[in-house]
Amino acid sequence: MASIFSHAIAAGALGTLRYPKKEVFKYFALGIFCATFPDFDVIMFKLGVPYDHPFGHRGFFHSLLFSYLQGLFIVRVFYSELAFATRASMTIGFYFFCCGVSHSVLDAMTNGGKGVAFFAPFDNTRYFLPWRPIEVSPVDVESFFGEWGIRVLQSEFYYVMIPSLLLMFGMYWIGKFTK
Repeated sequence: MASIFSHAIAAGALGTLRYPKKEVFKYFALGIFCATFPDFDVIMFKLGVPYDHPFGHRGFFHSLLFSYLQGLFIVRVFYSELAFATRASMTIGFYFFCCGVSHSVLDAMTNGGKGVAFFAPFDNTRYFLPWRPIEVSPVDVESFFGEWGIRVLQSEFYYVMIPSLLLMFGMYWIGKFTK
């Protein structure tokens, strides 16, 4: 898996493409939540669920279907004032969906693990992307604070954080000139 830092910054960068004029903090905080939540499936290890089980790590909670359901849920709970299936609710829901998908895509770009079940629960096949430059992050926190964690952050700096920051600054710059 990529680290929580990369998942969060990628969600922030995606959010700059289009965001509401009000409640901006809520919008970005929920986007970051959607981008980081799939890794809570590591709890399944403690419950005895094997890695390659459909509900194991990088299984259903990393799927496109879960990202879609998560986006719907977040909109219904935190944006309940918006009518269902309106342009506003679908735009916000699409952002949350993209944040969830960004998690899976980043994990599929790592050099370790067993891949991502993008199509679970219909197909539990685990996939990687052809280009896998991101060092896989350790599952346990203790291992992250050491040489392995430094290697993870270095690879994420080049392949996730710099592009995300460039997108954020670019969108800010475009916004300054289009107003």
